[in-house]
Amino acid sequence: MKIRRRWDGFTTASGIGTAAMSLAILALIGTILLLSVNPDPNSGLSTPTLDNFGRILTDPQAGVMLGNSLIFASVALLVALCFGVPLAWLVECTDLPGKSVISGLMLTSLLIPSFASAAGWLFLLHPRIGLINVAAKTLFSLHDAPFDILSLTGMGWVEGLSRAPIAYLMTATAFRAMDRSLEEAALTAGAPVHGVMLRIILPLMRPALLSCAIYIFMIAFGSFDVPAIIGWGNRTFTFSTYLYLLTNPQDVFPGFGKPAALASLMLAPALLLVWWARRMMSHGHRYAVVSGKAYRPRLIKLGAGRLVGWLFVGNYITLSLVLPLLVLVWASLLPFLQLPSAKAMSFVSLNNFRALPWDLFLTGLQHTAILALLTPPLVLGFSFAFSWIGFRTKLPGRTILDQIAFAPHAIPHIVLAMGLLLMALYVIQPVLPVYGTVGLLLFAFTIGWLSYGTRITNTGLLQLHKELEEAAHISGASTWSTIWRVVLPLMSRGLILAWIYIAILTARELTLSVLLSTPGNVTLPVMIWNMWLSGGLGKASAALVVFLGCMLPLMLIYLLQSRPKASRQKASLPSLSPGISLEAAG
Repeated sequence: MKIRRRWDGFTTASGIGTAAMSLAILALIGTILLLSVNPDPNSGLSTPTLDNFGRILTDPQAGVMLGNSLIFASVALLVALCFGVPLAWLVECTDLPGKSVISGLMLTSLLIPSFASAAGWLFLLHPRIGLINVAAKTLFSLHDAPFDILSLTGMGWVEGLSRAPIAYLMTATAFRAMDRSLEEAALTAGAPVHGVMLRIILPLMRPALLSCAIYIFMIAFGSFDVPAIIGWGNRTFTFSTYLYLLTNPQDVFPGFGKPAALASLMLAPALLLVWWARRMMSHGHRYAVVSGKAYRPRLIKLGAGRLVGWLFVGNYITLSLVLPLLVLVWASLLPFLQLPSAKAMSFVSLNNFRALPWDLFLTGLQHTAILALLTPPLVLGFSFAFSWIGFRTKLPGRTILDQIAFAPHAIPHIVLAMGLLLMALYVIQPVLPVYGTVGLLLFAFTIGWLSYGTRITNTGLLQLHKELEEAAHISGASTWSTIWRVVLPLMSRGLILAWIYIAILTARELTLSVLLSTPGNVTLPVMIWNMWLSGGLGKASAALVVFLGCMLPLMLIYLLQSRPKASRQKASLPSLSPGISLEAAG
């Protein structure tokens, strides 16, 4: 018996929350667009104008910035795919032992803040003080440093290492579903290995690879952490750092028309790329080669190649985790960076830790903790409201609401932060003074992670049959009671993982908060960035080490919670993957 759903109190509350958040997202985008045509206060004009776009398009620095961003994002994409895709193939398609360990290590790499890795690599490969460069010049009597991390290639290398776990997670599912017998048949028929790769594997992997490439390219293009830590001192600006510089000029009063125009120009291609990726994934069934519940993929026997496989895994973990974090700890213990030696050991102390501005550090820690505690319930609450309206009601236009919820995913975080800054100053501030408060950052993080939250709640509701709720209604349960006693317990594992992951994202986020932070709401990442910018590298390293220590409990809890149950396949992916994969966007 099918029960006709009533428009009850929970659905009404969900509709109000969904409408409010949708209006906030649309207002944010609208604020950027309106201010992009706002005339310069010194021009004497009062009507909308396209002068800001003209100033951006004729600015030679903007052209250099765009070229830098494209090179930086392209290198990051190449590095991420070169590490992430082979690792996914090893885990899903071969008999390599220790697959659960590899998945855990990849997840750990994903949770480490990229600005911490960037700081470690700067200490390793800086042309003047980098430990590897100093050692190479000493051993081989070189005049110039053999490596230069301050280049766009160096920056892209660090960014790519940080994004390789995303490539791993997004392609592993496609590898898992691939029928290995197709390769075996082709090889038996005499096809060369490269022919099998080009004609069978790559065509079948095309949707996953392209959507993965688009997603990583978009993240890298708008990334602030690595360009700010590595490129800022060398005056190598990318889109994100250039936008920050426009909104925080050192010698003039900030004008927001030009940065708003730049952000507006970036909105269209970003939205187009996401639309293209989602369209490709919607046609993913054309590439399906698996059917039937009894299907079990055949694993490739590596034999002696297992050693090579583990060497590849160890190489990535060493480069992405071990080396940068170890050198970061070493730098935090020294008054100035130097190669490990008996003489250097005499300088080891905790002076950098004692010299930290602990009052400011504790203030930043307090703000970060508040945000990490409050952001997950807000994100998941609004996400559940969007999913409930989308999949449990017949409201006209509900599919458009899901598109609005996904819109923040398509907007680079630096653009999102700038839009919130403009909206806070010009729209909200006259009514509600939120600029410089933790509340504004909370609002920013809620919008920033809404896309991820809705992918989790969408997937959870789609996996629950409506008959469960209908049976509860027949028994006399209200919608509120049904949600609390039936729906949420069945979705609890995914929601708990999403809760912890959002808390980690919030605690480590620099891009969203760098434009919105003031002395009254400074977070730990922003405080560390300011210390780094002022030249206190030793103290900044010590602050980073303490910061990572504060995040360690959350990371351990997440790693333990995301471990697959014994009944699952040993190589199964953590539950994070549906949340970040564009496959879940449809």
